[in-house]
Amino acid sequence: MKNSEFKDKVVVVTGAGRGLGRSHAIAFARRGAHVVVNDLGGAVDGTGTSNTAQSVVDEILAEGGSAVANIGSVAVEQEARGIIDNAVAHFGTVDIVINNAGILRDKTFANVTMDNFRAVLDVHLMGSVYVTSAAWPILAKKGWGRVVFTSSASGLVGNFGQANYAAAKMGLVGLMNVLRLEGVRKGIRVNCIAPGATSTRMTESLPGANRRSAPEVISPAVLYLASEEAPNGIVLAAAHGRFRTVRLVESSSVELTDAATYEDLAAVTERLASDPPFGENL
Repeated sequence: MKNSEFKDKVVVVTGAGRGLGRSHAIAFARRGAHVVVNDLGGAVDGTGTSNTAQSVVDEILAEGGSAVANIGSVAVEQEARGIIDNAVAHFGTVDIVINNAGILRDKTFANVTMDNFRAVLDVHLMGSVYVTSAAWPILAKKGWGRVVFTSSASGLVGNFGQANYAAAKMGLVGLMNVLRLEGVRKGIRVNCIAPGATSTRMTESLPGANRRSAPEVISPAVLYLASEEAPNGIVLAAAHGRFRTVRLVESSSVELTDAATYEDLAAVTERLASDPPFGENL
């Protein structure tokens, strides 16, 4: 089924060769969008290449949709910019950017190498920066655009052994918080999706993999964040058909004087710790 909302919109989806990205790309294409399917086609750790992007394009074309493949690495600035160049070359512009590409190199902080830490940041965080930066002037000039970053509960509340991944995912929330302010006068709305409990290559080795649902249950939330009526600056968590916004909250203040000492604060810290921890029900 198609509706008119996304008809002829040009949508870039990174990491779209499998899993969540593939689902997002197909969902947009079925609603009349022209889709740039980007994927290096590497393994979960980011190594190697394959033709997964073209496979998804073939699926879309077989259904009568419009799509083109791109195999650039979002972690390489020139190649990331090439993804947007491909959108312009094939479809004339870009309207929507879905930053979904990611890799995993899980280790405890004591054991992770800095090369592996940096590699994860380069794909999730800097890759999103590079692609969005290339698209930003185009969106600003036309006065309309949608950008979606992919965050995670690992960043919002933490997950053992994923310091690199969590740092990148929370960094995307900070990036969103700034871009939502800078883009609002240009008609650009920027949001984060925080998918959970989905069955993809990146989750198959984690506990509870047999209880995870298909990536297709997340895509409706992504389409909403890219829609005409999209919000601006929210983190939308989606899992098992349940959707909710995630907010950073402050506790009530403990009022001391400007001359307060450490000892003054130490005497009232129980009041600071009495509020429930942020994100405990994620």
